Amino acid sequence: MAKILVSDPIDQVGINILQQVAQVDIKTGLPEAEIIKIIPEYDAMMLRSGTKVTRPIIEAGTQLKIIGRAGVGVDNIDVPAATRQGIVVVNSPEGNTIAAAEHALAMMMALARHIPDANQSVKAGQWDRKRFIGTEVYKKTLGVVGLGKIGSHVATVAKSMGMKLLAYDPFISKERADQLGCTLVDLDLLFSESDFITLHIPKTPETTNLINAETLAKMKPTARLINCSRGGIIDEAALAAAIEAGQIAGAALDVFNEEPLGESRLREFSNVILTPHLGASTAEAQVNVSIDVAEQIRDVLLGLPARSAVNIPGLTPDVMEKLRPYLQLAETLGTLVGQLAGGRIEQLTVRLQGDLAENVGQPIVVASIKGLLSQALRERVNYVNAALEAKERGIRVIETRDAAIRDYSGSLHLQATGSMGEHSATGVLLSNGEIRITDVDGFPLNVPPSNYMLFTLHRDMPGIIGKIGSLLGSFNVNIASMQVGRKIVRGDAVMALSLDDPLPEGLLAEIIKVPGIRDAYIVKL
Repeated sequence: MAKILVSDPIDQVGINILQQVAQVDIKTGLPEAEIIKIIPEYDAMMLRSGTKVTRPIIEAGTQLKIIGRAGVGVDNIDVPAATRQGIVVVNSPEGNTIAAAEHALAMMMALARHIPDANQSVKAGQWDRKRFIGTEVYKKTLGVVGLGKIGSHVATVAKSMGMKLLAYDPFISKERADQLGCTLVDLDLLFSESDFITLHIPKTPETTNLINAETLAKMKPTARLINCSRGGIIDEAALAAAIEAGQIAGAALDVFNEEPLGESRLREFSNVILTPHLGASTAEAQVNVSIDVAEQIRDVLLGLPARSAVNIPGLTPDVMEKLRPYLQLAETLGTLVGQLAGGRIEQLTVRLQGDLAENVGQPIVVASIKGLLSQALRERVNYVNAALEAKERGIRVIETRDAAIRDYSGSLHLQATGSMGEHSATGVLLSNGEIRITDVDGFPLNVPPSNYMLFTLHRDMPGIIGKIGSLLGSFNVNIASMQVGRKIVRGDAVMALSLDDPLPEGLLAEIIKVPGIRDAYIVKL
């Protein structure tokens, strides 16, 4: 039975889901050294933000298939190390959307009306109303940096409160921004024009210390800054200096560069609100993310795909649902051309044709690479590490599209070039979901893939099919189906045979000796 390590507190409903397929061990608060010691026995790991899954932990987890983060951010997981090991990393991109958005809005209102200090004042027996004169958010300008799911919800609520909206997001179309009532602007204009600025972006090399001394100097002295996204986006020392100098009116932070927050000058200011990473800390969000991630871990352990893998390029849940049949087609064709080409592969060209050319191509390319490398790497290659494995082997991967090819509604063409020559294959999906190989090395065919196949390149001449059939029969190999593809009469042709059994040792050499046979290939799909 599979084993799952739960290293942070997880809602019981998620534990119940995991227990459907595995033994679940709940061991929270373990130091890195202790996790390294026990992780080799586990197939999966589930955590929140408390556990840091480092490269040494991942390299020690020789049985790990999946790491699940019950939340959005995965910056506490070494995703590149997991990818290299072929470990799926999943998160819950939507489970705490509302909770995080509402916390950002609550922080904005708390800043505007001095709620934390006013609360402490009353509890201390004071009644100093003049000290806590606030500002309305109505008709103020809110600058939203990042219009993902959380930023979009913040914008929607803020618009209903009568705020004007500026937004910065290089990956969002003007049409989407218009739907949300946002005006897309560059960062400089957003910083200089906004009364409130809220951050909803991941921490990347590009966004680290995005808010620094230079950008803070561009803000209004009445501006207030909110960060409920990721720590490290704000240079905290620069922010403290700006608050002290009165460059901006205040800030509210839920996330920090180091958590828990250590010594910090930000604690000194009454116009700075600090909360201990509470963005996802609602009862509803904890249930949602727990269910979402636990279901993905369960599915992966059962051999099914994950909905929200962060290290499988382009494979979002909606794309997965749409492309699932084509991924199998891509794997099959990749396996076929890889075995036909043999030797060291130098280049793989993946061409999406017809209607397929209108789809997201990256997952299909990854599936093609997985198929190409499957014979050499077996279970070591998967959707997570296929592209990396190809890169490390010096295989150049090219994706092309040709919507004009309309032999079927959508087809996929793969071409592999290597040390032993060049081979290609084209395949389609029929309306019932069955795969058909429609072309091999430029010769037209229409054959379903089977476990054991024999392909020959031969002269189109009388008697050659009979000779191959007799030779296979003499070795007790049964032919399930056979088809020949040719371009011209009496020219070269390709024969594809589906076999019930693998070819016995030495038989391929005998087939190549048959007069008229130019080459022959054994393929196992």
